[in-house]
Amino acid sequence: MSTKKTIEAIIAPPPPHMVGDGFRVHSFFPGGRLIDKKRMSPFFMMDYGAKIEFSPSIEPRGVGVHPHAGFETVTIAYHGKIAHHDSAGNSGIIGEGDVQWMTAGSGLLHKEYHEKGFSKTGGPFQMVQLWVNLPAKDKKTTPKYQEITNAIMGRHYMSDKQSFIEVIAGEYNGTKGPATTFTPMEVYNARLKKGATAILNFPSNYNTGLLVTEGTAKMNGSHVATDHFVLFNNDGGEIEIEATDDTIILVLSGEPIDEPIAAYGPFLMNTWQEVEEAIEAVNRGKFGVLED
Repeated sequence: MSTKKTIEAIIAPPPPHMVGDGFRVHSFFPGGRLIDKKRMSPFFMMDYGAKIEFSPSIEPRGVGVHPHAGFETVTIAYHGKIAHHDSAGNSGIIGEGDVQWMTAGSGLLHKEYHEKGFSKTGGPFQMVQLWVNLPAKDKKTTPKYQEITNAIMGRHYMSDKQSFIEVIAGEYNGTKGPATTFTPMEVYNARLKKGATAILNFPSNYNTGLLVTEGTAKMNGSHVATDHFVLFNNDGGEIEIEATDDTIILVLSGEPIDEPIAAYGPFLMNTWQEVEEAIEAVNRGKFGVLED
């Protein structure tokens, strides 16, 4: 009997839309083929900003002040630079290869823009933003940030000594990632040279999806083009990747959170009453103050 995970769907990028004026994204889930809000749990949402060229701008493009509560946002930069600020006084900049892992938890106000220097010069821009659900017991956790620079990520090199798995969260063949998580999950970038292969193994019950952000690859024998997302069935464990070009693949796999979901705008809760409480908290100023 095969131990390989079978492919449920290879999904082309949905039509793009703008988030603010700085993020042109394809929303792979929830929606479309993955309309079930739990299908990729604990990953609730994935917005993929495929590579695009931004012209120079005096005023940084981006998204103004908005609240978050009940989940985490994970922003992965592939090209360009992103600056962020929040109502707790935190701020930072992530550049190529870096990750900003924000735990919104009990709630905060947030804004994110193209970094000023990048805005002035313009250039290629590519990123992914994930919304990672929190279990009910942790939804009111104190907000925090994990600034994960590319330099501190785990690297497990393949036999060609050039290709490697870049571990953001979880563990690959003994190489651990720096991110701390509330539930078990694996988040990697597979950076593979043409002809290189990599074997991934995840529990059969983990929800697993891979996004090709650069190049092309075969996954368990099926060809996958650039900017396509591969959703795997909850069977088997093994995924064999063969890079047919120099390739970068975002790997997501995690233990599902089997709890009710009440999602509304920037709030991800278990009940609609909790959503209403979060909206009231924002209106009362309990998420703090942040100038646009």
